[in-house]
Amino acid sequence: MTTPLATLTASPTEDTQAPFMRTIKTYVLRAGRMGSGQMRAFEQYGPQFLLPYTAERLDPEAAFGRSAPLILEIGFGMGDATAKIAQVRPDDNFLCCEVHEPGVGALLKRCGEAPIPNIRIVQHDAIEVMDHMLGEGSLDGVHIFFPDPWHKSRHHKRRLIQSPFVHRLARHIQPGGYLHLATDWQPYAEQMMAVLRAEPLLRNTSAAADGFAAKPDYRPLTKFENRGLKLGHGVWDLVFKRV
Repeated sequence: MTTPLATLTASPTEDTQAPFMRTIKTYVLRAGRMGSGQMRAFEQYGPQFLLPYTAERLDPEAAFGRSAPLILEIGFGMGDATAKIAQVRPDDNFLCCEVHEPGVGALLKRCGEAPIPNIRIVQHDAIEVMDHMLGEGSLDGVHIFFPDPWHKSRHHKRRLIQSPFVHRLARHIQPGGYLHLATDWQPYAEQMMAVLRAEPLLRNTSAAADGFAAKPDYRPLTKFENRGLKLGHGVWDLVFKRV
């Protein structure tokens, strides 16, 4: 999965209508080599499933060839879970942001071979995609699964899920839409919960005492998650609704 960063120069009190100025991206590029199948996927399936990053508003109906609820996924890694979710939710459109080229190639290959017509990929920083291609209130949902937990205390400032970012996400979700996060690192899960509970535009959908949600049926278990569960590690889902 893409490794997100979260050191943002904007603060919660700044005018969020202004461009989101910052010097640190929401990801770290990881070295990776593409296989021949992934490289061919760019040529064969890129024209159908890849959307160029632009500074203009996206027309989802034109991009997907239909009108349907729009779900943004940030950092899909190699795209296994993304492909499965899109297949079990054929009535939704999935706009997926990832900068890791082998992962983009792998998902393109899945989309073309399956096929999976309700996915479009933007190989670009998700924050810039939101700022320039998506209007506020334009999303029906957002998925962020297993972002980098940045385990060391001195690196916690790099975590993606922090108040300025979550507030910006919430503004892009229409009322009644949702934000779904998942992590397998308990300290990060607890930070996520604190951040989301503090965001006035979001309301927790879980009635559990600890606030965490049962894993929604649409989210498949990843191979890393399965491995962690076998080792006794926990997984925490957070599902909040935009008010």
